[in-house]
Amino acid sequence: MDRLRKYIISNLSFLFLSIFLPLFAIASVVFLIKLATYTAVIQLSAWEMSKLYFFILPEILFYTLPITFFIAATLAIFKLSTDNEIVVLFSLGIHPNFIIKTLLRPALLLSLLLSFDFFILFPHATVLSSNFVSYKKSEAKFNLSASEFGHSFGDWLLYVGSSNPDGTFGDIFLFNKNTDEEILIGAKKGQIINDGGILRLELTKGEGYIYSKEKFSQINFERMRINDTLTTDLTQYKTPLQYWQSEDRKESKRHMLITDILLSIFPVLSLFLVVSIGVVHIRHQKGRVYLYLFLSVVIYYGATLGLQKIFVFYTIPLVALTWLVLTYTLYRKKIVARF
Repeated sequence: MDRLRKYIISNLSFLFLSIFLPLFAIASVVFLIKLATYTAVIQLSAWEMSKLYFFILPEILFYTLPITFFIAATLAIFKLSTDNEIVVLFSLGIHPNFIIKTLLRPALLLSLLLSFDFFILFPHATVLSSNFVSYKKSEAKFNLSASEFGHSFGDWLLYVGSSNPDGTFGDIFLFNKNTDEEILIGAKKGQIINDGGILRLELTKGEGYIYSKEKFSQINFERMRINDTLTTDLTQYKTPLQYWQSEDRKESKRHMLITDILLSIFPVLSLFLVVSIGVVHIRHQKGRVYLYLFLSVVIYYGATLGLQKIFVFYTIPLVALTWLVLTYTLYRKKIVARF
């Protein structure tokens, strides 16, 4: 029995990798194209694009792994049928439940992995990605060009004389005018720094002039920071549970939570259907397997997405129990009754 169990798992593993890699590559290309749209708003280097890709990696894995397992498990059983090995197994008195039990362990492991993915990893990755994009958008507002007028930094008018290869600026002048006085600051060097999501302008070796109708003042400084400008809107949370319970984007999170729970348990719920579709009479049902696979995925995903507006969180037990009852009934009538 151990050899037979290992043989079935080895067939499943080979097909799983051969299906997962193309699906993962296609999903990655789709998400990379989506990330490329950010370049219309912000400037991203190759390394920054890679960071954003790593942030969406948990989402890519979550939406490819359940489908991959369902298709791979079904085709693994189907391959045993086409090689007439299923007939030999049942002739030796092995019950179809043995196949269910063999596939149950990898299905449970995958469901646990998917649950950890969406409940723990997804909040971290989503917040990191959102904060990174917010920071880059704030940074883009401070995209300076040397020897050009019209730049501003909060309430300050800003002129930059030169840009250095290390990202710093030279010959900087700032001007601020209010009803009572005017302020002019000049510095030989300046740079943008990020401090807790706040972009600040740090000036080095300069002079400041404050003048009004009553007085004129001058200061010399080695280093000056102009703070509290261009604040980046960052999302903060301490635990994944806090993320899911927060009021921010509540409707979107509810939709995501219902969908992700049902998708994470899809490998376990579909084991009866896997055997029902995979065990075939090779002469009569060979061409229908792929159609059944397609319809099964469409029906389950369609029910998961379509019933949420009506039943909200009751969609989870409704879809799960209905799917389990229907697939088990099909398994009893199509497989157990014959073998």
